[in-house]
Amino acid sequence: MSESSTTPSRDRTSVELFAGGGGLAMAVHNSGFRPLLINEFAKHACATFLANKKAVPRGEDEYIPREQDLWPLVEGDVQELKMGYLQGQVDILAGGPPCQPFSLGGVAKGDEDKRNMFPEMFRAVREIQPKAVICENVRGLLRPSFRPYFDYILRELELPFKERDSDSTWLEHDAALLATDKDAVPGHERYDVRMFQVNAADYGVPQIRNRVIIIAFRSDLGVDVDAFKDSVKPTHSETALTRSILSGEYWDRHPTVPRHVRDRVLERLPATAPADDGLLPWRTLRDAITGIDGNPPLPAIPWNRLDRVEYYNEEKWPFKDHVGWPDARIYPGHTPNEYDRPAKTVKAGVHGVPGGESVLLTDDRERDGSAPGGWRYKHRYMTVRETARVMTFPDDWVLSGPRSEKMRQLGNAVPVLLGEAFARAVASSLEKVEKRP
Repeated sequence: MSESSTTPSRDRTSVELFAGGGGLAMAVHNSGFRPLLINEFAKHACATFLANKKAVPRGEDEYIPREQDLWPLVEGDVQELKMGYLQGQVDILAGGPPCQPFSLGGVAKGDEDKRNMFPEMFRAVREIQPKAVICENVRGLLRPSFRPYFDYILRELELPFKERDSDSTWLEHDAALLATDKDAVPGHERYDVRMFQVNAADYGVPQIRNRVIIIAFRSDLGVDVDAFKDSVKPTHSETALTRSILSGEYWDRHPTVPRHVRDRVLERLPATAPADDGLLPWRTLRDAITGIDGNPPLPAIPWNRLDRVEYYNEEKWPFKDHVGWPDARIYPGHTPNEYDRPAKTVKAGVHGVPGGESVLLTDDRERDGSAPGGWRYKHRYMTVRETARVMTFPDDWVLSGPRSEKMRQLGNAVPVLLGEAFARAVASSLEKVEKRP
């Protein structure tokens, strides 16, 4: 689903920490950056990179790969990873560091979770001094109970070389950061930081996925961060989707949708189309499964093949991981995805996910006297390949491990198209400052 890689005007490089199943790493690479180092702790996620012949275990020897080399992969704890050998070699440092909840209560007025990996991101910035940083994380960082700590995270990224003493609290360090005269800090030791609240659906991803993206540029580069903000404005909207459904343009793309399904969708829409906002329509789950951006339609899952069996065949069934799974349930509070909306947020689970995010309501229906109108729509679990489609992973991207681990990798990943929107904008911003006389 992602666009093909661009050809950069120079050899741009990247480092990816907390690489997971590869969404952000693919996005950065597709945007013209060559990975010098990939790090991930989970063994199945590491196996995914190896299975796709994108990476090779780096081993103990530190080296900078050549352009034709596979990406050096270090499997293990990022806290044990040394990166100083890459100083001055990296354009972009990318990753989605785990940031677990913490409490504002207690004697220290801030009990941090040891699983918080943002400090390792800041250490990487000090050791590498990249030109730019991309961090992706959950929108929950902005909830009121967490927001003071999140603001502290942003200030740490602005001044990563003003390190925190091992015996100080985050509140004490935050006070020191606030008291720092940033203009007195050399430009190569501070960063211009911006935070973006985004919904992946607004960037062409067929999924409602609310996230926080942090972008930082090294201050000595002089990047126009306000111009950068303009370059990452949303491209798609719910308004445009509503207009396309009401006008019939959406159904022209999907001519085989039964009339009863169309009527069900139209019942919930306004009679009059909203004003045109000039954006493209949100992409839907139906768009993803039937094929967008040059992808072919995924074959239907027969109801007699909800049997956990991989009917993978290069000629007749060319989509690996498109496997039917039995026993999907829907009930109040656990409602399914619908074809003609973006999918719900993909989460790192396979069964029992709160909200029904892994269940799909199909176009097929059967008689049921207890259901409204006497018909009940049939439902099933989404396949791994369908889930990969709504994460905008390419069909040839192989996911390693059992189904649960594949779904976990997808749920923890960055949608490729969302990552590309920001990585391409970073590349463009760097290009502009490097062309200055």
